[in-house]
Amino acid sequence: MWLLAFNAVTVLVYGYDKAIAGGRRRRVPERTLLGLALCGGMPGALLAMWTFRHKTAKPSFRNAIALGAAVQVIAAIALLALTR
Repeated sequence: MWLLAFNAVTVLVYGYDKAIAGGRRRRVPERTLLGLALCGGMPGALLAMWTFRHKTAKPSFRNAIALGAAVQVIAAIALLALTR
């Protein structure tokens, strides 16, 4: 349940950052966005990036998300292999 909630929060934070982009409000730091993704919110981050078209034009951010997703997939496969 916490994973679902964490991903929902991640989507909301990405959406908030996209909504205030170009305005006078202070943006959410990229470090925070990446941290949310890497701490369990990767599905939410990917969904938000796709839905809001947020941070998709920035190669360094896309690469960091791709690397984080790959690490999480490898870790999940390793965990499954160890539990068998």
